[in-house]
Amino acid sequence: MKWQTALTQYKSYLKIERGLSKNTLQNYGLDIQKLIAWCETNEVTSTPLTISETEIQQFIYELSKKLNPRSQSRIISGLRGFFAYLIFEEYRKTNPLELIESPKIGRKLPDTLAIEDIDKLINSIDLSKPQGERNRAMLETLYACGLRVSELITLKISDLFFEEGFIKVTGKGDKERYVPIGASTIKIIDTYKKQVRVHLQPKPAAMDTLFLNRRGNGLTRAMIFTIVKDLAEKAGIRKNVSPHTFRHSFATHLLENGADLRAIQQMLGHESITTTEIYTHIETSYLTEVMEKYHPRK
Repeated sequence: MKWQTALTQYKSYLKIERGLSKNTLQNYGLDIQKLIAWCETNEVTSTPLTISETEIQQFIYELSKKLNPRSQSRIISGLRGFFAYLIFEEYRKTNPLELIESPKIGRKLPDTLAIEDIDKLINSIDLSKPQGERNRAMLETLYACGLRVSELITLKISDLFFEEGFIKVTGKGDKERYVPIGASTIKIIDTYKKQVRVHLQPKPAAMDTLFLNRRGNGLTRAMIFTIVKDLAEKAGIRKNVSPHTFRHSFATHLLENGADLRAIQQMLGHESITTTEIYTHIETSYLTEVMEKYHPRK
């Protein structure tokens, strides 16, 4: 079996049987392509069915010279899953990564913004331009509902249930969830719809897409990142701000104000509570308050 054949079959399995998103499939593919490229560069003739632990170790050693521990760990995990799939399909009997340990990494949390910084960033939007109302609606939605950027750009008009106070979000693996949305955010989205979007001519594929560019197409992930970066610079915010910063701030602010972690987990669309804990770091002072308020031997 050739490498590309094995990779194609594996991605098909991940898409159909595990329901992973397009972005996740692409990332898995890129990691396996790194191993394929290494084999070609070093004239390693082994196939996915014959490559040995020693060869994998050499590949990882080369990786360690170029990538940080977090990136190394992700690639090792991805390759381990790839070879586990080959064993599952009875192409191989052993996993060459079974005894290879991932490098130890600490929990790296993205920056969070204070409420004042979020206000400052959103207030820096030029509302005299049509895209200003759109950008304000997008950033308010990111923060108010804790959305991933991929969830924001695929949000549809038919996903808005404003009378019930919810929006329907399609997350990773096409899993749907309903997230509460506040009255102020509803008002801002309605303003964008009635004053800006109504004047656009959506392309056939984007007729139901909420946020559009001037040509009537849906926005790309890269465009959202650019908008956020430019606004952060304009607002004088020194932190490394991305669309994900709004999601992390959403979870952190809810937790700091007493929200239940399980409720936050549901709103973020996390399968595991452990993932939610990674997103929600808390100030020591808040933890002290919780201890003093709830512990019987305070």
